Amino acid sequence: MSRPPTTYWEYIRVEELLALQGGLEKTDEGLSNDEVLFITVHQIDELWFKLIVRELVAVRNLFAQPRVPEQSLASAVRGLRRIRLLFTQVAQHFQLMETMTTRDYLAFRDKLSPASGFQSAQLREIEILLGLEMRLRVPLGGEASYLDALKYPDGRESPASRRVARRLRDRPSLREAVEEWLHRTPIQGSRPSDPDDAATVRRFIEDYLRAHAAETERARTFAEHDGLRPEERTRLDERYASERASARRFLLAEDVEDPAMRARTSRVRAALVFIESYRELPLLAWPREVVDSIVAVEQASLIFRQRHARMVERVIGRRTGTGGSSGVDYLDQTALRYRVFPDVWAVRTLQLREAALPPLEQPELYGLVAEQTR
Repeated sequence: MSRPPTTYWEYIRVEELLALQGGLEKTDEGLSNDEVLFITVHQIDELWFKLIVRELVAVRNLFAQPRVPEQSLASAVRGLRRIRLLFTQVAQHFQLMETMTTRDYLAFRDKLSPASGFQSAQLREIEILLGLEMRLRVPLGGEASYLDALKYPDGRESPASRRVARRLRDRPSLREAVEEWLHRTPIQGSRPSDPDDAATVRRFIEDYLRAHAAETERARTFAEHDGLRPEERTRLDERYASERASARRFLLAEDVEDPAMRARTSRVRAALVFIESYRELPLLAWPREVVDSIVAVEQASLIFRQRHARMVERVIGRRTGTGGSSGVDYLDQTALRYRVFPDVWAVRTLQLREAALPPLEQPELYGLVAEQTR
């Protein structure tokens, strides 16, 4: 049985969409253009967030597999690139919001209280899916948990709080799934299941640290010139020595207290270095694109948060937020603290010139015909 013909207007359900900008009123006829702008922009933001959530779930599910097919990494990169562009689209909307003056916004701001943009359940879902740790969360105000702020004012569960609670049970996060995938990366031809894997990985790390030390010494010679005072030479020596010590601490995961987790984290970090260092190898090319796309996604999300803070400061200054938050101060803190993939960023500090890299063992294992178990 054939379906009846449809129109663009019906397929997109435009009539229903255009009836949703009334805020607390039944229609938008009695609202100012500024209030309709405010509502419309935030509705569009939530639609972009919906797409980000869908893409994050798809990419997370791909990496959560026990074996990630190499040919599927292109799909993961495409999804991550789309997420980056979606964050960019949301950030661009702040230009429209900035066409409002302070008085324009204050004319309807009281209607929002005690609501807050913090109650965007989809943005909380995005943070959870990415893998934001609870210890990094910035409290909105006096609530015991950020989940409390999603409930109705009388403490009852709301659609937003129930949605976020469901997402909290949806494991693993993208960070956890990607770390598991990275942990399985063959390093110098060795896999975690190999009996001498720990020794092979440690040998790679030590070789890499020696090469890194040589490069910092080389950089130190370039920084030397006749105009340096003795105390400046001392500071340079200390700076490069600190760089070498930090590299060792990072690759050996000396910042991780639990011994089992330390070994695991060290291998994940070594895998990141290995992928970035030998990215020209056929079977490391797409993994490197994945890593770079993750950086791009987090960079776009941080820019979105920073842009949000500056828009709010421009329109209403540093007054207390409608939901009782510290307003711009809260937004600035999230832009600084909400980092999900610090290890992926940290590897940039450790990377070496191609000519300075340790020799690659068993390069044939990273060719296009090699059997893959990652």
